[in-house]
Amino acid sequence: MKILVVGQRGQLAQSLQGSAPSSYQLECTANDQLDISDPIAVSTKVEAYQPDWIINAAAYTAVDQAESDAERADAINHLGAKYLAAAAKSTGASLLQVSTDFVFDGQQGKPYATDAETAPLGVYGRSKRDGELAVANSGAKSCIVRTSWVFSPFGNNFVKTMLRLMQERDSLNVVDDQIGSPSSALALANFLWDLVAHDGDLPQYLHWTNNGVCSWYDFAVTIERLGREYGLLTDSTTINPIPAKDYPTPAQRPHYSVLDKSLSWQYAAPAAHWEKALREVIQQLSGN
Repeated sequence: MKILVVGQRGQLAQSLQGSAPSSYQLECTANDQLDISDPIAVSTKVEAYQPDWIINAAAYTAVDQAESDAERADAINHLGAKYLAAAAKSTGASLLQVSTDFVFDGQQGKPYATDAETAPLGVYGRSKRDGELAVANSGAKSCIVRTSWVFSPFGNNFVKTMLRLMQERDSLNVVDDQIGSPSSALALANFLWDLVAHDGDLPQYLHWTNNGVCSWYDFAVTIERLGREYGLLTDSTTINPIPAKDYPTPAQRPHYSVLDKSLSWQYAAPAAHWEKALREVIQQLSGN
């Protein structure tokens, strides 16, 4: 089995590399090695490698920056997905396209099913939604996996940012009225490998996060507790809950973006609770 993973330096791609079954032949490309917004470069790479599967783990994820950098966000999240899907179709490869809860507006008040209507609030969400549609309409064998609040020992993410700020400050204000489900990139990678190994067609859309629901404030409180437990933090930090309106950002974020994952459990065992997954990542970061 030959697998092409796009987005080598991201959290998910690094997790995929570390968990790939030994029987798979894996090739990973970084943005400076393969510009997925260049259709000729994408076609040339896929034609030369002839993968059985392409996993698109590349994304423009700077949500606030995307508001003033819409062209680049669209080039990566929309056009990059489109060109990978076209190359997959032309070579007979299957494509796993990773997407986001930001394709929803967060106003539903209950977990979003895979067929729920999308209504992104900003540039990032629109670019990812447009990428989804490009893949779904490409005619390629594909599955779009939406996830949310991704964290890992790698790269930049909320967990590592909070740990850094907690080392620097006595108190932090964290939004408590945006609700979702954290997702370990390490566990998400294992789910994607389960999909690759599945013998048969996959649905067009699946949702995957770790189990459990929380606010960013809840998430931060747990990060602080586990950070002290594993010796990453020496002093306690006071964490104050605040409404999102008191922390204005260029991009509007969904208020409630919990994803209904029931369909995914037909293809893999239900995921662990996010707190258990967080403990594993913090333990890794501590070296214990």
